[in-house]
Amino acid sequence: CKGVMDCPDDLGVAEGKSVNKDEDVFHFVSYIPIDGRLYELDGLKEGPIDLGSVPADSSWLDVVRPIIEKRIQKYNEGEIHFNLMAIVSDRKMKYTERLTQLQKQMEESGMETDSIQAEVSRLRLAIEQEENKIKQYQLENIRRKHNYLPLIVEVLKILAKEGQLLPLYEKAKAKAIEKESKKLKT
Repeated sequence: CKGVMDCPDDLGVAEGKSVNKDEDVFHFVSYIPIDGRLYELDGLKEGPIDLGSVPADSSWLDVVRPIIEKRIQKYNEGEIHFNLMAIVSDRKMKYTERLTQLQKQMEESGMETDSIQAEVSRLRLAIEQEENKIKQYQLENIRRKHNYLPLIVEVLKILAKEGQLLPLYEKAKAKAIEKESKKLKT
């Protein structure tokens, strides 16, 4: 995606679907350094919260780490109230930019050293791997969003019609009982 606002929200609540009171509602909280200051962006708050300055001689991560740790410690062990994620730069874009720089450097200097050729090959392979990773993510997203219920219902109907549903159910039930009894013995 070119920008965050251009990305489809594949992880959000589907349009037209309302969240009932028994469902958990999620929102995002982000931390971002801008002009030597650290800001918290909370989806449930009206605007950014200034968390203070980021010293010039340190990384903003050193400033945000204790803030995140404090927030995590608020919850009891075993509770899951958050998922920690990071926004990272696009590796494919970084590799492509570096490859372009090397190709320009070779054109301008007229020299092709073994080390430059090795780096070009490594970058081309890395770009290909990133493209494959993106294709895999897209495929997983399609599978995750697909409604398999009609297929499952049809398979169950066919198994019932063929007289195989109850025997399969009994076999699975026996396996589950056996597994549970082994678990209790251990």
